[in-house]
Amino acid sequence: MNRIYPLRRAGVDDVGVEFDDPVLRPLAERLCGIDGVVGVTLGGSRARGTHTAESDYDLGIYYRGALDTDGLTHLAQEWAGAGASATRTGEWGPWVDGGAWLSIDGRAVDWLYRDLDRVSAVWQDTQQGVYGFHAQTGHPFGFADFAYAGELASAVILADPSGRIAALHADMQHYPDPLREALVRRLWEADFVTVLARKAIPRADATYVAGCLFRAVCLCAHALHAHARRWVINEKGAVTAAGALPNAPTDFTARAHAVLGRLGTTPDELTAAVTLAEQLVDDTRNACPLT
Repeated sequence: MNRIYPLRRAGVDDVGVEFDDPVLRPLAERLCGIDGVVGVTLGGSRARGTHTAESDYDLGIYYRGALDTDGLTHLAQEWAGAGASATRTGEWGPWVDGGAWLSIDGRAVDWLYRDLDRVSAVWQDTQQGVYGFHAQTGHPFGFADFAYAGELASAVILADPSGRIAALHADMQHYPDPLREALVRRLWEADFVTVLARKAIPRADATYVAGCLFRAVCLCAHALHAHARRWVINEKGAVTAAGALPNAPTDFTARAHAVLGRLGTTPDELTAAVTLAEQLVDDTRNACPLT
């Protein structure tokens, strides 16, 4: 029998609400009948309660070993029409993996593959403060591998015949202290890239300066989330979310957006932007003491 779990959100207690959709829960149960599929979750803004009426429904398809993607395509066609299809594993890149973009009963439903063994390995790494930002299409800062933990921590479990998903989900409610410390200490790189940006000012190399400052701002957002023991899934919205944290420097979001939004192209304009970034990095470090 598939298990039904109450909605949990990373960093907060259970809110005691169960997600019971007459379409998605039966679909999740059917997905678990595909060879390789271990469990299915509802993720993204729908799980976190931050969605709008237009938000997609993101279904995490957790698998082990060989995944029957032909079987997934057949199931997609059954539910979304003859033109629907599912990708092979790895087709969307090494970290996003693969999935499908479907329309079911007028709703956008996305399938996202997640290799459960890889998710478990990443989770074990976080216990040692080991992580990486990986090159991945659609992630200009880099795909944070620990986002796998953040995804599952904030997800709603729709189907989990073996209970493996639930076990990891419960563990991931607790943000690992070694990861927290490692991401806060990574602010050394934010300092380093602002130095590099300043060296590019005499050449008026606005593109290079922009890249450096984008990285500095994202590192600040990651440090603030880690210090507050909050998961970051990707760069999108991370700066705004960081500014809403109780430990954020004053006007963090507005200042971070101003660093890039008013970058300019002349040496004077670039100098002003780099100075803003340096101040933001300093204030972020002061907001993230490690004791």
